[in-house]
Amino acid sequence: MSNMQATLRALADPIRREILAMLKKGRLSAGEIGEAFPVTGAAVSRHLAVLREAGLVRDQREGKFIYYELNTSVLEEVMLWLVELRGEDTEYVEAK
Repeated sequence: MSNMQATLRALADPIRREILAMLKKGRLSAGEIGEAFPVTGAAVSRHLAVLREAGLVRDQREGKFIYYELNTSVLEEVMLWLVELRGEDTEYVEAK
């Protein structure tokens, strides 16, 4: 799976998008993230793994805790791609 495919797959899930919104405010532990959702810890762990594999978050172990934070460089790449895509569509519509 390409990086862009992995990123878009990760962004497709509403829980993962909410996790990203939470991390926008700063790094959080896996436990803090898990407390915000009515799903099992294993489900939250899987969501975090998908986000990590897509490069959208970074994790750092500190003692017995794992902390997550946004990796904004991947988000910037997606935003650039969307802006470019939108620009191409606009030019296509204007040419008709």
